[in-house]
Amino acid sequence: MARKDRSSTSAAPVDVAVLGAGIVGICAALSLAERGMRVRLVDRGDPAQATSFGNAGVISPGSILPNSMPGLWKKVPGWLIDPLGPVSVRPGHLPRLAGWGLRFLAAGRESRVRAISAAMEHLTRDGITLYRQHLAGTGHEGLIRDASFIHAFRRARDARMDGLDTALPRAAGADIERIDGAALRAMEPALSPEFEAAIVLHGQARTLSPGRLGQVLAKKFLRMGGEIERGTVRSIRPQEEGGWAYLTESGPHAAPQLVLAMGVWSAALLRPLGIRLPLEAEHGYHVSFTDPGVTLHNSVMDMDMKFVASSMAEGLRVAGTAEFAGLDAPVNDKRLAGLVTLAGRLAPGLNRQAYSTWSGQRPSLPDSLPCLGRFDGFPGLTAAFGHSHHGLMMAPKTGRIVADLVTGQPVNVDLAPYRPSRFR
Repeated sequence: MARKDRSSTSAAPVDVAVLGAGIVGICAALSLAERGMRVRLVDRGDPAQATSFGNAGVISPGSILPNSMPGLWKKVPGWLIDPLGPVSVRPGHLPRLAGWGLRFLAAGRESRVRAISAAMEHLTRDGITLYRQHLAGTGHEGLIRDASFIHAFRRARDARMDGLDTALPRAAGADIERIDGAALRAMEPALSPEFEAAIVLHGQARTLSPGRLGQVLAKKFLRMGGEIERGTVRSIRPQEEGGWAYLTESGPHAAPQLVLAMGVWSAALLRPLGIRLPLEAEHGYHVSFTDPGVTLHNSVMDMDMKFVASSMAEGLRVAGTAEFAGLDAPVNDKRLAGLVTLAGRLAPGLNRQAYSTWSGQRPSLPDSLPCLGRFDGFPGLTAAFGHSHHGLMMAPKTGRIVADLVTGQPVNVDLAPYRPSRFR
């Protein structure tokens, strides 16, 4: 019988507490429960209804390019002065962002890009298969749908097949094709005729509802005997007698092992332990058009403006932009209005009258890789955060690796690229 959500003050002891019920934490909890572990999942809100709710729904094993690429620095100034550009920085946040930005640009050297891409591929390659395994028997298997991931360009000359951005995915086995504007509109009639060409990643997938996907997997976790605790985690500390304690508004709680999967909020919990990480809060936005009048059959990225559009159960969603403003900055309504404008340019037939909006915090590290693995000097504490734009894609494999680490099983992946200590 499934356990109901309840406070752990009256709950039976657990083997491991997973802090954070985004899609990464949910997948980790599921994988641990599959190994027979007694697992508690802790979050201040409902599972997968924060950052994980707002993404573009793309599940793309071929999307293994880091955010920082060679030559990107040449584009950033233009993006920053364009009110509709894909990147913005609030002036007051610039001093704090400077160090992160230098690390970010350094990660864009070609030698680093190749290594980072290989590490990303380890976490994305099995995503579609693992999601389908998790969904099997839930009655919601249709939440994952086969699709291509289309990168659409307004200038045909920009859709090149001879650069790193296509060479790296192809070397990893991705099925990539370049098509002209006519073929693009045959695939996606709703797209603007301004798009002259596209690079298409075939054999990818998308979810029809990221938030619903998380809810379904959380309910499966409960049916497997897992426990979900509602509470805001305020601190964590190792206990003298072994194991870990974490504090919520209901008081102290204990578990032999902790998995830290709280996204951008993970950094503040680690500072009292002397662990400092360049984890930046990257504001992301989406607009969902509830009566769009047009349909996209695949996920489409506007490569000029760096946002993604996808038809979902809730309507046609456009998601993107990277705003660096600090963790507690208010929503920037201009970024949302900009997405409405950009969506109309992408699909001229789109009905933009009725829509909902969302804003959330992506946990971004400068090398586009998460922190995944053990912390030096802190046995029983496992990192699983910092997935930036790739949390949905990397969550199932991250969950499997976490389960291996916690249960002491061999991890058949080199974890060195993800080690939390790599920024020292």
